[in-house]
Amino acid sequence: MNGEAAAVFSVFGFFVILVSIAGLYCILVTRNMMRALIGIELLIKAVTLLLVVVGYVTNRLALVQAMIITIIVIEVVLVVVIGGVSLRVFRYIDSLDSRQLRKLKG
Repeated sequence: MNGEAAAVFSVFGFFVILVSIAGLYCILVTRNMMRALIGIELLIKAVTLLLVVVGYVTNRLALVQAMIITIIVIEVVLVVVIGGVSLRVFRYIDSLDSRQLRKLKG
């Protein structure tokens, strides 16, 4: 790894860590399902940024681009499914609090 690649990796690695911590905080602290969804999105964005940086450092940008497109497709499906479930839960129990999910009976 040359000096420029190490500098890029260290700067963007710092941002990856910050975004990951923010995503984990959103997931672990809140009981709101939409905030948890935002936390999941932040974690996925951190992984995407990490892949871009690793692809730049290792000069394998084509492989990384294919992986990122796959991650984006999976992310969109995940957001739609979780958003739909959250909307149905809100319409049924009038709350997005995850502790209230015990009221749902199959």
